[in-house]
Amino acid sequence: MAAQETPTAYVGGTGDMAASRMRYQSEMSIGVDRFLEPRNTECPWCNSAALKVLLRSPDVVQHKPGRFTLEECGGCGHVFQNPRLTPEGLEFYYRDCYDGYQEALRERMFKLQAATYRGRIAFLDRHASPKAWLDVGAGHGHFCRAARAHWPNAVFDGLDFGDGVDKGVRRGWIDRSHRGPFPDLADDLTGRYDVVSMHHYLEHTLDPFAELDAAARVLPPGGHLLIEVPDPEWPLSRVLGRRWNPWCQPQHLHMFPIGNLKEALRNRGLDPVAEERGMAHQTGADLLMAMVQFWNALMPDPDAPWLPRRGTGYRMSRKAALVAKAPSLALAGFLDVLILLAARSANRGNAYRVLARKAP
Repeated sequence: MAAQETPTAYVGGTGDMAASRMRYQSEMSIGVDRFLEPRNTECPWCNSAALKVLLRSPDVVQHKPGRFTLEECGGCGHVFQNPRLTPEGLEFYYRDCYDGYQEALRERMFKLQAATYRGRIAFLDRHASPKAWLDVGAGHGHFCRAARAHWPNAVFDGLDFGDGVDKGVRRGWIDRSHRGPFPDLADDLTGRYDVVSMHHYLEHTLDPFAELDAAARVLPPGGHLLIEVPDPEWPLSRVLGRRWNPWCQPQHLHMFPIGNLKEALRNRGLDPVAEERGMAHQTGADLLMAMVQFWNALMPDPDAPWLPRRGTGYRMSRKAALVAKAPSLALAGFLDVLILLAARSANRGNAYRVLARKAP
């Protein structure tokens, strides 16, 4: 967010800017290592002890202090954050990302995903016509808004932790909001929806198995579960390392090879009926976002309340850097279009979708 766009106060969990800065400084003064659990010696997916470090990364999303490690299982290929953030750590690193200080920035980013929303709609439309849809991890309801235009007679409810889903209701994008952990709310939601979706949600969760169990409980026989997640098997994920945006440290806790996810679905009576790989590829998530991360790390937002205060000289240099970074972003964006064409041709991409049907 540019300096001139930064409000002097904002509505969010941290109050105005001065109070927010004081809160962050107080929390960081006693260190952030306490936000990490002890390291796990086994894969949380298959219990194998054959683990290896895939990458180490700082906070590439907001540049809050801390270092994070992704490890890969040699047994099943599962990638996971190890040591993992505690619930308190997740609150600290998510705060002001999707609401509060950076809410306007995230709103603009969600609006740019119209093509992705259309792809999800077309994918389900070939297999089902929803009557009542629960979007888990709905955010502010941008996807529900797009889907409602295609299925105007369907009910679209949203579930998430933050107050974005409540804002979605006020905007008329979501019919009803549910706030809290999906597994805790599942029993009350059972039988109310014939479609449940998790779009770039499952990788954020502490226990993906519990989330899949919840979906299996909620859906009636014949109901559909639609999942979209980043693909850790995408070759550029290794080439770009921590700059590959879908690694998204520290927010992404689990990354699943598609075979692992389909097996977990079958084990819960959810039969995969369709998948998309190349068509689920997200343009810009590779080179363009890697370049954005590079520039943001080089010259972070001077007004972020968790970062040191910056003087006039830094602000002027940051504005001047806009001229320098524009050609690199344009080139990266152009190359990402070529990567999109290759992904569609090879039916592989930086994300994938799986549609599963609950067995009768």
